[in-house]
Amino acid sequence: MQVAPRRSGDWWISPAIPAVANAALAALWAFTALGGWGEQAFCGAGGAHDPTCATGFENAVLASLAVVIPAVVLALAAPAMSRVRRHPDRLGMMLTAAAFLWVGAEGILFLGGYLAQYS
Repeated sequence: MQVAPRRSGDWWISPAIPAVANAALAALWAFTALGGWGEQAFCGAGGAHDPTCATGFENAVLASLAVVIPAVVLALAAPAMSRVRRHPDRLGMMLTAAAFLWVGAEGILFLGGYLAQYS
């Protein structure tokens, strides 16, 4: 983690940290939602595949898209906008917000998968 004094009394964290977090969380969401990790974890108990649970998990994936789309927009738009890119505080804030959205999307997948497993 890069922490360096900018002015006396102020500290800043490099925007690269939330950018890497966004990439890692996006990969985790993609493997969980689209790569089959989530469906296998929640619906593949005992080697048998439960189609009702798989349908419930697909609904959780669709529900998580409501959070994933703004996360993608924030993560891609932040470095593309010159007003944001030139101010590391703004860039870090937008990338951190996108990372929190990714965490929310993972939470939706987990909760949805848990509910699908026991329905």
